[in-house]
Amino acid sequence: MLFRERLTVPAIWWLLAVLFALTVLVAVGVYLGPTWGIGTSVAALLIAAAIFASASIVISVDAHEIRVGRASIEHAFIADCKALDAAATRQRAGVDADARAHLVLRPYVKTAVEITLNDKEDPVPYWLVSTRRPQQLAEAQREASSSTLTE
Repeated sequence: MLFRERLTVPAIWWLLAVLFALTVLVAVGVYLGPTWGIGTSVAALLIAAAIFASASIVISVDAHEIRVGRASIEHAFIADCKALDAAATRQRAGVDADARAHLVLRPYVKTAVEITLNDKEDPVPYWLVSTRRPQQLAEAQREASSSTLTE
């Protein structure tokens, strides 16, 4: 494993979910009673936890492929991997975006990498992937691609 990163929601989102659950507890508890208030606030927290867990994504680079969530691509089909800062990410995900691109973006991560593909049969020109460590991911991808070419 050359690179591994798990993108999860920031702690402030969990704090907001708890505050929302407390609001539900008070609102429903005053209207229907404490049992209903506790039940609905616990349900609100469980729903938030399920949404946050499903939004979590793992990015990994090994000797054979790069994996972003459930999607993966072998190094042989990757032409380049470029680290993007916050401004370049915003530009590349906005007005400079290609509608055919594979986007794996998280609003709470400001930086990304652009993985350019060289597969003639794949209509996707590039992947744009959020990461908190774009330089390390790009370097790991370059290292894995160069070791694939030498084999």
